[in-house]
This record gives sequence, structure tokens and C-alpha cells, in this order.
Amino acid sequence: MPTPLSWLEVDGRALACNLRKFRARLDAHTRLMAVVKADAYGHGMAPVARVALGAGADWLGVFNLAEALALRAAGLQAPILVLGYVPLADLGEAAAQGVRVTASSLETLEAGAAAARAAGQPLHLHLKLETGTQRLGLDGEPLARALALLREHPELHLEGAHTHFANIEDTTEHDFARGQLGRFQALLAEVRAAGFPVELPHTACTAAAILFPQTHFALARVGIGLYGLWPSKETFLSALAQGQDALRLSPALSWKTRVAQVKLVPSGAYVGYGCTYRCTRPTRLAILPVGYANGYDRRLSNQGHVLVRGARAPIRGRVCMNLCMVDVTDVPEVRLEDEVVLLGAQGDERISAEQLAGWAGTINYEVIARADPHAPRVLLGGEGG
Repeated sequence: MPTPLSWLEVDGRALACNLRKFRARLDAHTRLMAVVKADAYGHGMAPVARVALGAGADWLGVFNLAEALALRAAGLQAPILVLGYVPLADLGEAAAQGVRVTASSLETLEAGAAAARAAGQPLHLHLKLETGTQRLGLDGEPLARALALLREHPELHLEGAHTHFANIEDTTEHDFARGQLGRFQALLAEVRAAGFPVELPHTACTAAAILFPQTHFALARVGIGLYGLWPSKETFLSALAQGQDALRLSPALSWKTRVAQVKLVPSGAYVGYGCTYRCTRPTRLAILPVGYANGYDRRLSNQGHVLVRGARAPIRGRVCMNLCMVDVTDVPEVRLEDEVVLLGAQGDERISAEQLAGWAGTINYEVIARADPHAPRVLLGGEGG
């Protein structure tokens, strides 16, 4: 097998440690869902799911049915909830595989009832309740009609109901989130008054799990925190303002490449497309075989840094589709095929997802979720965490 030009290392012990810290914040009756959608936020879905289950997760959360079926094919039999949309034609497969489906439309309920009858087994549903994000979700008259359909079709098993907070991560003032929580509680009461006990109400994302115990209900969904990252600086500041002890999370992902060429260029030479950088001294460049096709954002051009031989080296010129260039003039010992860290630690230096996000004008979620989707993921520390 060819030697990879880019690869990601995932610290299984860090994942397990992070998950146990969230487990410790929950009451004994509250179950914990490890959210492994988007290839486990770029970390590798099946290996991360195994680590999470071994460390005490009860449920797995994915976005689409393909992800759920991949986990089933990998031998994972834990409860799985599809948090996104399942096409009507695929509801029978979900029922057959025991995959829980989020229902946010009347059409899903109608087609789900027919699919469950054809499969000869119930379809387990979680209603998505609209509380203020204006994405998938039901409220008002559509919710009333959905409850009527559920009463008509006993083959549909309403197991849970959930919502998602709109700006709990974006501010230190949480009145909007509290309003959403109140709306969820009112809608949940409406569902229960219609005769559905709703075993598993859930609202908590990572930020809510940290800041508001009242959001935990019967199930907490932990995504970004599982991977060792805070949802935002506002979440961190809110936790401090509440007097919480610092929740020490350990980033699990490192992204690496290797030097493909080292070259000397004269003072005054332009580097890369568009001539956006001009050397002000004789410069030693290291050429790296990663670019925006690998998820290394073009907005890092002339902004980002990498680590090589334990030192920072700045990006020079534009990030190309498959290549980028870094200045190693001040790291003269760099040689061909030296290991380069794009994200993570090397020696005493670290480049965090937050730093990359700041340079690229985005958020840490996007940085890790887009990290070279075609590169191998290497799990370190064992699948048992």
C-alpha cells in the first residue's frame, strides 16, 4: 500500500477520558449519546464509536442512514439515532436494522407506517420539535396532525423527542436558549398529554451539557466535547462565570504530512499562485503535499503555520489544490520527508483547531470535520480507550 502523504492520528485515550468527564456530569438515569456524524467529526466513525461505547456511551448519533448502516456493518449494535433526514424510500431499511429515525414531517410518519408494516416490525421514532432554530422540526398545527397520525399507527413507536439550541454557543447571555428550553418543555407536555409518554426527551448538546443541567433530561448528546474541544470561547467563559471548575478536555486529533521538497529561492522571488508573497531575504522553502483538496483551507494562505522539527514555519503564498509552501529558513535542519504537523503538537509547540479556525475565519468544528477526508486515520491507545 502506498505511503500516505497526509494522515491523521486519533488518541483513543483522550476520547475515552473526555467522554468519562461528561458521563460524570450526568445523573445516573441520564443516558449519554456519542455523536459520531460526519465521520466522527473527522476522527473516523467506527473506531471512535467503539471507543465511546467502551468508555460508557449508551447511544450513538449520526446524521444520515448511510452512517447508521455503516456502524451496523461494523458490528455495532448499540442504539443509533439518525439526527437528520431519512428519505421515505429508506424507512423500511431503518426499521429492519433497528435504527431510530428523527421524524420532522407528516410524510415521514405516513411512509414510516407503511414501511414498518412491510418490514413486520415497528419503526422507532424521535420527533424533532421546533423551538426556534427554524431547521427540521414540528410545532403548532403540524405537530397536532403528527400526533394524530401516531395514534392511528401503532406500528410507529414514539420513543423520544428532541430539539437543538440555536445560539447557546455564541453568547454568554442565554435568554434565547432558556426560551427554547421553555418551548421544548411546553411541546413535550403537549405530546405527553396526547397519550405518548416519550421515554427519551433530549435537548443537551455539549455546551448545554456543560452549562445547564436542566437540559439533560433522559439523554445528553455530546459531540464536539467528545473530541476534546470546547464549542466556543463563549461557552468556556460562561462556565467560568458560573464558578465551574475548569473542564479539562484533551484534543484527540493530530493531522500530519511530510516534506516533499526543500528548495532555496532568492530574495525578491515570488512564491505560488498570484504572486501573493515575495521573499524579502534568501529563503528556504519546504513544499508540503497537502492543499485545499485535502481540507487545508485556502484562507490559510500567508496566514497559517505548521510545525516541523518542533518549530513553527509560516505558510508562504497561496495554498494550492494539493500543495502548500512553508518558510523553513529559520529551521535549517529540515530535510526531505520530515514529519510536519498541520494540527496538533510537536515538541513544545501546538497548533490547535481554534488557531487554525482563527486564521481561516471559521470555527473549530469545520477545521476537524474537513481534515483530509481521504487520508487514513490511525487510532492510538487502543479501541477500548
